[in-house]
Amino acid sequence: MISALIIFVIAAIVLGAILGFASVRFQVDENPVVEQINAILPQTQCGQCTFPGCKPYATAIVNGEADINQCPPGGEATIQALATLLGLEAKPLNPDNGIEEKTTVAIIDEATCIGCTLCIQACPVDAILGAAKQMHTVIASECTGCDLCLPPCPVDCIDMVEVNVSLQSWHWELPQTTSKLA
Repeated sequence: MISALIIFVIAAIVLGAILGFASVRFQVDENPVVEQINAILPQTQCGQCTFPGCKPYATAIVNGEADINQCPPGGEATIQALATLLGLEAKPLNPDNGIEEKTTVAIIDEATCIGCTLCIQACPVDAILGAAKQMHTVIASECTGCDLCLPPCPVDCIDMVEVNVSLQSWHWELPQTTSKLA
């Protein structure tokens, strides 16, 4: 019995070493252009570009499977930055993907929230905190304003409010009051 255990341990060590060597030797480096494009995209993970997130969209652009004008949250500024990076001509936002809107962030009316957790499950960037049957709140600096938390809310306690982004400090400046929450 001990000899069988020793054989399995030795086999595990040898196979582990082989796998470790293979992971280093055959490592696939990511395309640096994909990383550059992904850095330009707004990271809303909203899916409006028809891809599940910004990185798959960046990969599709590099592979020629998507155009640079499919990101409504990024708008014209993102299209221009992508065109400059890729040496392409900028084009207007594709209306099939949506329209460019002002930057918003979700605010939860905590008095109305029933703690159903549906908004937490819908948030692609984990910007909503809370627990079942407890009040939820939004981490404003993490919220991308994708609106994906609105449809699942059964009590309509989530409001999207416009925010001002300071280019000097890159932080959200929330409004003092909102019509729904005031």
